[in-house]
Amino acid sequence: MALQFYSLFKRRQHCREKETKTRIRRNSMDEDDGFEDAGTGTPLSAISEAFEELSSCLKSNGYHDLMLKPFCDACSLVSVLFGSLGIAFKFAELEYVSKVRDLAEASEIFGSLNSILDYDVRNDTVRTPGSLSRNLRRVRQGLDLIRALFQNFLSTYDDSLKEAASMAYAKVCAPYHTWAVRTAVSAGMCALPTRDQLLMKLNETDDSAEREMRRYIDASLPIIEYIDKLYISRNITLDW
Repeated sequence: MALQFYSLFKRRQHCREKETKTRIRRNSMDEDDGFEDAGTGTPLSAISEAFEELSSCLKSNGYHDLMLKPFCDACSLVSVLFGSLGIAFKFAELEYVSKVRDLAEASEIFGSLNSILDYDVRNDTVRTPGSLSRNLRRVRQGLDLIRALFQNFLSTYDDSLKEAASMAYAKVCAPYHTWAVRTAVSAGMCALPTRDQLLMKLNETDDSAEREMRRYIDASLPIIEYIDKLYISRNITLDW
């Protein structure tokens, strides 16, 4: 039965990899189209589409497992969002990118998210710096940070992103960061782009950004909750 599940997921993985390559080619062709086609072929639309595919795959197998390679492919697309937020989120960008890269390299050995948790539980390395389970925990926080930021972004039309970003950081990441990191982030909030500047960087309009952000918010939640359950089901707390 396990072999049948694995074969099924490998077929789906191959399909998603082809779709991702198609999106990348389409994004390259469309990058000069400007706001006329905002929301179509943009980084934000690619992200929302990738996470909708992941969420659909997870639901289709009864939330049994999620393959590591397509998960990393989708997560790698989110990096551009951290880069668009400037120096305030540079720490998050650097940490997020490195953790996604480590997980992507591990996908050559580990097939699924379940398998990396099982490995670290057996070796008592779940919370060890550099372990795959710790990396997954940090990537999950990055996904949730973007989700919280989008929610705050859509709840106001304030031109400044400082409040939206500060609230998202305080909720998702601040409880796990040192005083030095929290202080650096707070100082960097003044350098955030304005609402219009962020939309321009992402090649979105207000309407297209709202549509794509809501797609990501809805699609990422089941994945975030699933990752949390991987730890909780193994009696691993989430206070780290």
